[in-house]
Amino acid sequence: MIELTEEQMQALAQPAAGPPRLVNPRTNEAFVLLRVDEYARLTEDEYDDSPWTREELQALAWETGRRAGWEDADDAAAEKP
Repeated sequence: MIELTEEQMQALAQPAAGPPRLVNPRTNEAFVLLRVDEYARLTEDEYDDSPWTREELQALAWETGRRAGWEDADDAAAEKP
């Protein structure tokens, strides 16, 4: 386990700013520092971070089109063989 630095503890004391972000100076990879209970909530059984299926992507595209006012998108799709 790695202990927090003074700077990290100060960042955690300001929750309104959101979770502190850390950067690995060797790789420039960014990380987010979360409490264990927050991490557990995000990774519990019902959380699904698997890649979206083709059907899910198509449903999202149709919903986005409808919200953008493309009402005739349904008609055009129905005409396709």
